[in-house]
Formats: sequence, structure tokens, C-alpha cells
Amino acid sequence: MSGTGDAHAPQGPETHGHAAHGHAAHGHEAHGREAHDAGGGGAVPPAGGSFGLTRFHQLPLRSRLALLTAVAVAFAVALSAAACWLITRDRLTEQLDTSLGTVEVNSDYVQAISARCAGSPLNVRFQPTPYTIQLVSASGYVCTSPNKAPIPAQRVDQAVADGRLASAVHTTKDENGASMRVSTVPYRGPIADAQGNRVAISVAAPMDQVTDPLNQLALVLLVVAGVGVLGAATAGLWVARAGLKPVDRLTAAVEHVARTQDLTIRIPTDGEDEIARLSRSFNAMTAALAASRDLQQQLIADAGHELRTPLTSLRTNIDLLERSERSGRPIPAADKEALLASVKAQMGELAALIGDLQVLSRPSETGAGDGAASVRVVALHDIVGTALERARLRGPSLTITADLDPWYVRAEPAALERAVVNLLDNAVKFSPSGGTVEVRLAGGALTVRDHGPGIPPEELPHVFERFWRSPSARSLPGSGLGLSIVARTAEQAGGGVRLRNAPGGGTEALLTMPGAPTPPPDIPGAADGPADEPGAPGRPAAPGHRAAPGDGAEPGEQGAPPGA
Repeated sequence: MSGTGDAHAPQGPETHGHAAHGHAAHGHEAHGREAHDAGGGGAVPPAGGSFGLTRFHQLPLRSRLALLTAVAVAFAVALSAAACWLITRDRLTEQLDTSLGTVEVNSDYVQAISARCAGSPLNVRFQPTPYTIQLVSASGYVCTSPNKAPIPAQRVDQAVADGRLASAVHTTKDENGASMRVSTVPYRGPIADAQGNRVAISVAAPMDQVTDPLNQLALVLLVVAGVGVLGAATAGLWVARAGLKPVDRLTAAVEHVARTQDLTIRIPTDGEDEIARLSRSFNAMTAALAASRDLQQQLIADAGHELRTPLTSLRTNIDLLERSERSGRPIPAADKEALLASVKAQMGELAALIGDLQVLSRPSETGAGDGAASVRVVALHDIVGTALERARLRGPSLTITADLDPWYVRAEPAALERAVVNLLDNAVKFSPSGGTVEVRLAGGALTVRDHGPGIPPEELPHVFERFWRSPSARSLPGSGLGLSIVARTAEQAGGGVRLRNAPGGGTEALLTMPGAPTPPPDIPGAADGPADEPGAPGRPAAPGHRAAPGDGAEPGEQGAPPGA
């Protein structure tokens, strides 16, 4: 049964029920089905797994940045494109629904369609129309206008026909498989199907007017998205290259240092960003490493030089003794005694040098190293008193005066005593015979004044350097480490040391230590004297052994004040 219907056929009174048949009220079910039909695609889960992450982390940093940028842009573009497509689909579908609702089907046209289906066609000329108009009975029977493919009745259409629904709008397919948008409203006329069931009028239009623009829009969005993603990847790669140039310079510098061990390289720093801060830190690190390596090389060279002299003398003396034993020609008793005394002195010099090196090799930070456990409150005046006794033994021809006020400090007793002994030994060593050494302790400042030759002004900046010795004092015994130990001990205790040429000649050393004239009340029995440790400074040395703390203490070891 087919026939062509015209929305404006002249026959009979018009039925306007379809012009506003209320499909909006019934649109929830139809639109839900439509959304399900049109949006059936599922999201593809992203590829993952440890293998993919490993491959990603193996990429260069700029490639990862470009890839992440492209992925982020692709995600944003995909969301925007999907939203644009869905909004456009809804608007086009809404327009189509509106156009279906405005179609007017008069009663003569309905009767003509019904008569054709009943086998008694009326003399009605059907005008061409883009719409498919058909009658739907409550039993599911349909009667379609001529030259149009029938559209199978849906349950919602039957529900409209028997009065259970006021209207229905949905998307379905006709018998040819074409997607159709169908709007169904009740028919209030006298027409019924063969069983007497009431009928409804369905007006349908092809969904091509929705899907064709959507397909074109999808193609445009796909092209735009592809161009956008490629552009984002290119821009991301360019930005990554430009932004990582400082990192490349830093990487090249690090690789150069690792390859050549050249610590003199420096990275130009501009700005205050993270890369500039990292570059400055790298420059500071390489400078510190270079200084440490230079100091290490100097330490090794100087230690080798200082060790060579006593070792050579020691070997010579031992060779003489060995040759005397082999040849059977004994060495005179006086010469042999002098030879053995020289051997003992040289062994003592070696032991002193090794002891100084061990002291300087300890961690320099306050509270670091094994010495931190022995830091306690000690009486500086008692330590100075003990060191004075030793100094008087070393310089019996000197007049050593002392004026000591009580002063308690927190320090490692053995290290502090060693530092004080080094200062006094310096003064004793470079004081002329019959000279005077003045020692004064007041307010935490220990002053040691001698009346020796003093220190040339050009040598003052070097006196704290390890193994540095004044050219005028290199003929004297010593390692050049004495005042390095003094400075280190003062720094660890939070104090300082400085040297200067005293008015009227000689040298004045000033050691300052933070503390108090009385011990803390919570520490009764604070150490009132030097630590009684085996081999500690201030203890009697072995026969023939030149005590280590004073070894090498000369003007070349007397240093400029920290920060002066």
C-alpha cells in the first residue's frame, strides 16, 4: 500500500494536531534512544604497561616534552571536537524535530491514505513531499503514503495510537534500512484499522539532513585536530629545544668534566630561574672540587717533600750503623750516641708530621667526626697553664710571663690543648735567646706575644695555608702544619685566630674562644684541666722525640685572622 501525500492537499477540513503535537514532552525516551544510537562509540583505553613506560622514559627529555605536549593538545582537541560534534548533532536533531512538528496533514489526506490501504483508493492527487506520512494502529499495522518505504511501528507509536502517550519522537529505520526521524501524534478522526483499533499519524524525514552535515563536520574536525596536534608537537619540540638549551650547556659541561677531569670549566649564568641556580651551584661545586683537588695535590707534594728529608737522614744514619756492623769497625761511642739520638729525633719528626696530618684529615664541620663525642666544657686557663709548663721546658733561656683569667669553653680538650701548645711553641721557637714571651688570657682572648723577627707583611696572607713555610724559616725543623691546626680548632669551637706584627717588633697571636668566666651550673665538675689522654699534648714526650704540637710552628705558620 503506497500513495503520495501532500501536506497542503485541498480536500476536506485540515487536521492541525501535528503542527504542535507535543513531542517535547515525550522526547526523553526518544532522545535517550537517539543518544544511544549516535554515541555508541567507546573510548579506547590508553596503551600502558611497564614496557611502554620504560620506552617513554628512555626517550630524550625534549622528545618527552614534545610528546606530552602533543598528547595534552590532542586530548584537549578531542574533547573540544567531541563537544562540538555532540552540540551540533543536538541542534540539527532539534531543528529536524521542529520541522516535523510543523507539518500539517489534513483529514482528506489521511482518508485517502487509509482508502488506498483498504483497496478502495479515492480520487486524490498526492503532491510530492520530502516527508513519509503513515497511519499507525494500536495493533502495529501501518499504512504509508505512496512511493515511500514503510516504517515498522514501534511500541511508542502504538502507545500513542491507543492513547497511552500524547506524542512520540524517535529515530528508527524504514524497510529499506534508511535512518528516519519519526514524530507520531494521535489522530482524532473516525479512521480505525480493520479490527477497529484507533490510529495515530506518523510524519518521518530522513536523518540524512542530520548525519550528512555531521559527517562533514567530523571530517573537518578531524583535519583541524590533526593539524593542531602536529602543530602542537612541533611547537612543543621547538619550545623544548629552546627551553633546554641551558640544560644542554649544563649537560655538556658535566660530560666534559667527566671525560677530561677538567674542573676549570664554568657555565654562563643569566637570570634567576631554576637552570641558572643549578648552573651557579654547578660552578660553585666545580670550583670547590678544583680547590680541593689542588689542595690535595699540594698536600701530597708537600707531605712527600717534608717526609723525604727525615727519611733520607734516617736511612743514611741506619746505613752507617749497618755498615759499621758488617765491616767490624765500630763507630766511636760518642758518634754512635749522636747517631742514635739523630735517629730518634728523625723518627719523632716523622711521628709529629703524621700526627699533624691525621688531625687535619678529620672532618672540619663542628660536631662532625669522632671528636664530636669528646666535646665538653673545659677550663681554657688550665689548658694554657699546662702548655706554659711545656713551653718553659722548650725555652729554658726565655722569660715567659703569664696573666690568666678563668675562662671556660666548649671544645675538644686534646685539640684545644694542641692548638695552644702550637701558639706557644711558635713564640718560643722564634724568640731570641734571653727574650721574653708574654701570655695573657682575658675575656676569652688568649694573646701570645714574642719579640722575635716578626712576619713580613707579604707573607701574612699565607700563614694559615697547610705546609706553607716562610722562606726565612725553612732551615728550621717543622712541618708547616702547626697554625693550620690552630685555625681549624678555633673554627670548630666557634672562635677565631689572627696574627699581626706587634708594635716594637715581634709577633702577636690572638686566639678568641666563646665561653664564660664560670662553668655552666648544669655541668658541675666541668673539665678543669687538659684531657689526660695518652700522647695528648702537654704530656711528656718520649726521649729524643720533638713534641708534635710545636713542630713546624714558625712565622710561616702564623696566619692572618679569619675574615681579616
